[in-house]
Amino acid sequence: MTLVLASTSPRRRELLAQALFSADHDGFELVAPDIDESHRSGEAPADFVVRLACEKASAGLALSAGVDAPVVLGSDTIVVCDDTILGKPVDEQDAAVMLRSLSGREHTVMTAVAVTNGERTESELVCTKVRFCELSDKDIQAYIASKEPMDKAGAYGIQAIGGSFVEAIEGSYSAVVGLPLVETRNLLKRFSVL
Repeated sequence: MTLVLASTSPRRRELLAQALFSADHDGFELVAPDIDESHRSGEAPADFVVRLACEKASAGLALSAGVDAPVVLGSDTIVVCDDTILGKPVDEQDAAVMLRSLSGREHTVMTAVAVTNGERTESELVCTKVRFCELSDKDIQAYIASKEPMDKAGAYGIQAIGGSFVEAIEGSYSAVVGLPLVETRNLLKRFSVL
């Protein structure tokens, strides 16, 4: 059996390596799934993020042809504020709008993990409440200038500079980073990876 991570995210790669600390094998393979990440009209945020994680796992399985007995893990993270999904910002102006909408407020980070072996697919959804402090325009502009927000859902990364804005979280820190460790380990145990 070969574990495959269907992601190019360095954060997910690091977190999966942590989750595998007790595994009997040497790590995992990486593939880069290319799926349509468009939100469907009327699709609830939770359904959307679970669908994307499952589609990434399936796409990863298709990319794993030739790999011995692949078990593929896909994951996706979204930020939801006022029932609006905040994806990755398209430009600096979009990042500023997102950060202003999060300033001084609570939002929800949803991370879904899906594992497939081609015969069955199982998924887990983790929702974490995150509260931001008030952000000044200077804070927002300096943060955008760092380039950190530009490839992150909701225009921030809790594990780096963006963590400076987080007053409190209720739920899984690792899920906010991009891969919930407990739930990931549970899924991998169900597929006999751990």
